[in-house]
Amino acid sequence: MSIDATTMADFYATRHGVMAARQIRARLGVLWPDATGLDVLGLGYAAPYARLWREQAARCVVITPAQMGAARWPASRPNASAAAEEDCLPLADVSIDRLLLIHGLEHAESARRMLREAWRVLRPEGRMIVVVPNRASLWAYLERTPFGHGQPYSAAQLGRLLAGSLFRVERRDVALLIPPLGLGKDLSTADLLERLGRRAMPQLGGVVVAEAVKDVAGVIPLMQGRRRLVLARSG
Repeated sequence: MSIDATTMADFYATRHGVMAARQIRARLGVLWPDATGLDVLGLGYAAPYARLWREQAARCVVITPAQMGAARWPASRPNASAAAEEDCLPLADVSIDRLLLIHGLEHAESARRMLREAWRVLRPEGRMIVVVPNRASLWAYLERTPFGHGQPYSAAQLGRLLAGSLFRVERRDVALLIPPLGLGKDLSTADLLERLGRRAMPQLGGVVVAEAVKDVAGVIPLMQGRRRLVLARSG
């Protein structure tokens, strides 16, 4: 089942949503502590997370898939968001240094087309973080949160999908170890539960996180037009 941007925004305005965003942002900050001077794209529903790099980045924008609807961001500043077809982003080839894909892949009409578009806009040295609901977690089965909508993945399934789309996973992580049952809404309690969960049951994290880079070693150019290079796996 898909979910729209308004429902996403409503969830993240709740205390439970604030707690969830806090735990995921903590892991994203570990993976990408600095984006000074970089071009950063948040794809999917990334508004609660892109603020991590907004003040550092040379450019930080968010794009929601057209089927999800538009979502203004940031609320109190000039708008830096847009809605677009997931396989036709309004960005030039190799124009992005960091791409965060969250609340996007699990809702995609075609996950592979979305990833190929991400591959197109990333620079050769660029990096992408993909965050998806964890199939093994209770979060993936409770529809009152955004994590209970769309297609959940295991870490292995996500890795195979990325490899098949010419990405190489370099780091893996999990987040959202707090239970989705109304517990952990206090900041200190949520942080404690998250730490305990990472030690005791990391496989049950609410989301799977993978940092990937473009795999250019296994591709050869098929043809080159004026606007886009089309690539295919060699061999």
